[in-house]
Amino acid sequence: MKTNPSMSIASAPPSNATVLQRVWAIFGVAALGILLLAAFNVDFPNKTWWFTGSLITLTLSIILYSYEAYRHHPPGIKNNQVWQKSLTNRGLWGWLLGIGITFFYIILYFYPQFLGLNNEGENTGIIGFFDPLSQILSGNPASQWFVYGTLYTIAILAFGIKFLWKYRHNPYERIRTFSVMFFQTGFAFLIPELMARLNSDSFSLPYYDLKNIWPLNYYNFEQYRVDSFISAGDIGIALLVFGIISILVITPILTYYYGKRWYCSWVCGCGGLAETAGDPFRQLSDNSLFAWKVERWVVHSVLVFSVLMTTAVIHSYLGYDAEKYWLNKDVFLLLVAGLLTLVFALVWIFKKQELKKDARYGAIGYFSIISGLIVLHYLTGSNVFLFQAESLRSWYAFLIGAVFSGVIGTGFYPIFGNRVWCRFGCPMAAILGLQQRLFSRFRITTNGGQCISCGNCSTYCEMGIDVRAYAQKGENIVRASCVGCGICSAVCPRGVLKLENGPLEGRINSDAVLTGNDLDLLDLIKEEKTSE
Repeated sequence: MKTNPSMSIASAPPSNATVLQRVWAIFGVAALGILLLAAFNVDFPNKTWWFTGSLITLTLSIILYSYEAYRHHPPGIKNNQVWQKSLTNRGLWGWLLGIGITFFYIILYFYPQFLGLNNEGENTGIIGFFDPLSQILSGNPASQWFVYGTLYTIAILAFGIKFLWKYRHNPYERIRTFSVMFFQTGFAFLIPELMARLNSDSFSLPYYDLKNIWPLNYYNFEQYRVDSFISAGDIGIALLVFGIISILVITPILTYYYGKRWYCSWVCGCGGLAETAGDPFRQLSDNSLFAWKVERWVVHSVLVFSVLMTTAVIHSYLGYDAEKYWLNKDVFLLLVAGLLTLVFALVWIFKKQELKKDARYGAIGYFSIISGLIVLHYLTGSNVFLFQAESLRSWYAFLIGAVFSGVIGTGFYPIFGNRVWCRFGCPMAAILGLQQRLFSRFRITTNGGQCISCGNCSTYCEMGIDVRAYAQKGENIVRASCVGCGICSAVCPRGVLKLENGPLEGRINSDAVLTGNDLDLLDLIKEEKTSE
């Protein structure tokens, strides 16, 4: 292993790429060039072989380049000069990459015909380039979403292997990365495509990512999907019931025991891409107090919007006749209002003290708005949602589902960090975060007496949490935004941070203690005063 002869205590400049790294980079660029030529409608003579070769070459080039980058480094904490590289410090290459990805997402989402999508004939361009693989898996021609899913999965697998080499010293990171690779490849990519082969004229299932749960899967209860589930017989009914049970039973139980990390860091495809392909940009997440305040209001506003939109969609296709339907429009609204009131009342009675002042104001405000709209409709019959359900759904799908989660959420990795969607826009992260903050056994414990204030934990927290501030005071970290990725613990040189699931008592400790958690001087002082 090479050593640095410099006696400087400052970080060394970024090292030059090795010969093998340059070779693999050339192969990777060549593979991207083939895909780019396909996007410009170049007709390859043996499309299947060119397609297969380009994807395999692209994947192997990422893996082998990463291996060459990390095999000379010993296992452990490494910063890799991320603040000295143009790509990872909002330099020119970072901006160019962000603009390029954003431009691709805009074309993919809103102008797929420019990529060769043809609903009335044979696909051309890059979408036609993916037809052979789509025919093998689902038996159908490729769509822009199949292209998106394939590239998405390749990114998680290839950069996941890179992540495994980088954090090979940490068993938690290895297991977590294998988990997101498995769920993305199987549940999000292969199974839905293979399910399409079951469809026929008499049997039809909607394209269904089994790990996507409402409210992230905001369209799951739209009428066409519900009709598809019902028409598919027992299998469809089972999937519909599974979706409802996941919301009301499975998700709260798992979050109670493990925090939101079970989904956001172990299962979710958005989180999987952020942790693997987005790992070089995690230090760009804004950890200022202003960003935290904006984050809380924006992400919970999206959650409220999702609740209203879903309620409006279900309400729009229910009947009015109470004699014909037990679940009619009015009964449904009363059930929604009752459920929200029950949840709000329980939180206010048992967890009020754990909410900050602005969180209390927000909870009261949002609850009043939703309940007021429902009661107004029930008493007057006016439009409870102010807009038509389809219009509300369309705006949500455009602003949140496409622009925020796709274009900004991924395209802006090199500018705002890898979790901008998870922090500011994901309704699933918001609802799991509320459960984690108020009811979960999960916390990150700290030993303040061992903290040397190096700042690694805060620098590499992708959710913008100032972890060092908690560690310096020996406080447990219980934040709604924390996804439990464990990187703060992985990069700590002193073993100060530990991810734990424990009893609720003492989970949130308001008394800061600088000497660490093993000896709480404040408790000793209190005991002495009591004895006197």
